[in-house]
Amino acid sequence: MLSDPIVALATPPGRAALAVIRLSGDGAFEVAAKVIASFRVEPSRRATLAVFLDPTGQPADRGLYMVFPGPVSYTGEDMVELSCHGGLVAPARIIAALGAAGARQAFPGEFTRRAVLNGKLDLVQAEGVGDLVDATAPEQARLALQQLDGALSRRLARLRDGLLELEALLSYDIDFPEEDEGPLVPTRAPDHLDRLAAEIDGLIATAPAGERIREGALVVFAGRPNTGKSSLFNSLLGLDRAIVTDIPGTTRDAIESATEFHGWPVRLVDTAGLRHVVEPVELLGIEVSRRYLFAADLVLFCVEAGRELDDQEQAWLRGYPGDGDSTEARLRPGARVLAVRTKADLAADAGDGIAVSVTTGAGLEVLRREVARIAFAEQWQLADLEPVLTRERHREALRRSQEALGQARPLLVGRGEAVLAAHHIHEAVRALDELIGAVDVEDVLDRVFASFCVGK
Repeated sequence: MLSDPIVALATPPGRAALAVIRLSGDGAFEVAAKVIASFRVEPSRRATLAVFLDPTGQPADRGLYMVFPGPVSYTGEDMVELSCHGGLVAPARIIAALGAAGARQAFPGEFTRRAVLNGKLDLVQAEGVGDLVDATAPEQARLALQQLDGALSRRLARLRDGLLELEALLSYDIDFPEEDEGPLVPTRAPDHLDRLAAEIDGLIATAPAGERIREGALVVFAGRPNTGKSSLFNSLLGLDRAIVTDIPGTTRDAIESATEFHGWPVRLVDTAGLRHVVEPVELLGIEVSRRYLFAADLVLFCVEAGRELDDQEQAWLRGYPGDGDSTEARLRPGARVLAVRTKADLAADAGDGIAVSVTTGAGLEVLRREVARIAFAEQWQLADLEPVLTRERHREALRRSQEALGQARPLLVGRGEAVLAAHHIHEAVRALDELIGAVDVEDVLDRVFASFCVGK
C-alpha cells in the first residue's frame, strides 16, 4: 500500500482549458504504457505529445505527458504527469483507464505523504505545501513558501542538533564517570540547556503571530444597531454579504467572510448591534456577537460621525466594555479596539477615530491599512518574515520539549543524576522528531494530511 501505483486529478474538476493527472508508485511506468500510446520513459522531464486511450482502448484525448523517474521526483517514486483537456469527460475517461491498468485512486494528500516517507520533504515542509495551496492572501503565501523552502525546518534541525549534543555530553559522563577532564564540566551542561530552552521559548513566542497569518486575523464589527456596521462590512468586502436596512436589529447573527488588506489575511465578522433587548431571536444574535467579540484580535467599534459617545461607548474604546450583560461584552487580553466614525459624509466634524463613508468611499483605504498594521504589528515593519510556528501541533510539540528540558535542568546541578537527565533530554529530542516527522508516527501523519486535496 505504501508504494503501489496511485492516480488522481491534480487540478480542480470542471470546465477548464487543461487538466493535470498525476500517477506515481512502483509500476507507474507499466500502468502509463497501457494508456499512453507509444509511451517512452526517455527522454525524462520533457513534454511529449501523445494520444491517451480510454478503458476500451479508444482515443480519449490528445495531450502531453512528462516522466519523472524516482528517486528524483516529487514523491521520490517513478511518476508520470499527464496534461489533457479540461472538463468532466476527458479527465474522467483517462483516470478510469489508468485505474483499469492497475492504479488506484489516491487518498487525500497521499502524493505529499509519500514525499515525506521517501525523504523528499519533512512534515513541516509538507504542511507548508498545504498552506500554500490554501493561501488566500499574499502574506499567507509568503509564509507558506518560506516553510516549504525549509526555513522553519532548518531552525528546528539546529535546535535538535543542540539537544543531541547535550545528550552526547551526558552519555560521556555516564560511560566515563571517572574522567576528571571529560567534556562535561559542571557548568557546561546547564548553560547549554539554558541556551536551548531560551531558543524554544523564542519559537513558541512566534506562534500567535504565525497562526494569525495562517488563519487570518479575526476582525469583529461592534456598536449600537444602525451605526452602519453592515454597510461598512459589505464595502470592505466589495460585495453584499450582510442585509442592510434602516430597521434596528436587522442583523441577528454573526456573518463571517475572509478577505485581505494590503496583502494580509483578515476574517471580517459583522455582528448584531449591542443593546438591551427581550426579543428571543435578537437576544440569541447578541449572545453570538459576545462570543465573537471575546475571540477577536481587533474590534472595529462603529459610532456615527459627529455624535457624542456615551459612557458605555467610551468604556469600549478604553478596552473595558463591561461585565457581560446583554448589551455588553468582554474582550480577551491583548485585543485592540479601533474607533470607526461611520456616515462621515453626513457630518462636518466626524470626531475622534477613523472617519469613513460607504457612500463616497472616503476613509475605507485608510481603515484597511490601519487594520492590517494593528493586526499584524509584529511583521508589519519586517522586509522578510522570520520563521514562525503556524500550527497548534508545532506549539504543542515544542511545549513538550520545553517541559522535558525543565525536568532535566535541576538534575544537572551537581553530579550523579546524569542518567535521569539524559532520559528527559531524549524526550525533548523525541518531541522534535515527531514535529518534523523524523519518526514514523501514523496518527500524526493521518492528522496532517487529512485536509489535503487528493491530487497533492
